[in-house]
Amino acid sequence: MTAAPILYLIPTPLGAPDTPCLLPHEQAQITGLTDFVVEAEKTARAHLKHLGITTPIRTLNLQALNEHTNPQILPDLLQPLHQGRSMGLLSEAGCPAVADPGANLVALAHAGGFEVRPLVGPSSLLLALMASGANGQNFAFKGYLPADKAQRISALKALEQRSHQHNETQLFIETPYRNDALLADAVATLSPATRLCTACDLTLPGQQIISQTIAQWRKSSLPDLKKRPTIFVLHAAQTRT
Repeated sequence: MTAAPILYLIPTPLGAPDTPCLLPHEQAQITGLTDFVVEAEKTARAHLKHLGITTPIRTLNLQALNEHTNPQILPDLLQPLHQGRSMGLLSEAGCPAVADPGANLVALAHAGGFEVRPLVGPSSLLLALMASGANGQNFAFKGYLPADKAQRISALKALEQRSHQHNETQLFIETPYRNDALLADAVATLSPATRLCTACDLTLPGQQIISQTIAQWRKSSLPDLKKRPTIFVLHAAQTRT
């Protein structure tokens, strides 16, 4: 009896593609796959090469799924499953389908009755939350904040207010070249008792994680975050009754 096809969700390293990131018994499940949905072919081929895929890399069936993909073609990307072949989904870095266009493809796989099997690997969001000291029981990822300074400050204040009202940790990101501006605005704008964590270059040799109150941030030199992937974690102080 032929095994039912599976959509594997394959994490990739947050840094160099040759960095080990899968458990050996999970890596063994995907070495025979020939069909993959990827964010970018060039980096995907580098990742797959280091995962020990047995099929020659140049002959793999790679289909692109990114912010430019027309949603109407998503069903076509799952054709290998309909033809009885397991396939993999991977993004540029970290876990696919988390803050990633792959989520819609996973939903379609479920709708088609296919098994979806997530593999264990690095998630920058969870690593940042783990290391922040902020509330890990109630949290939300807000994605990118506005590029405009006034709108960014307004968004920071809104996130702080929500965090205070609901005891909800807020995670957000910025385009790396605007990281320094975002950090400066946060330190200048947020309440002194609010905790802010910057988790930078996670899993890389230059990893730097700083978590302290805004009052403490104002007394220290700000780190240089320009061009460095960073997760920001905010948690407002809770009023004691």
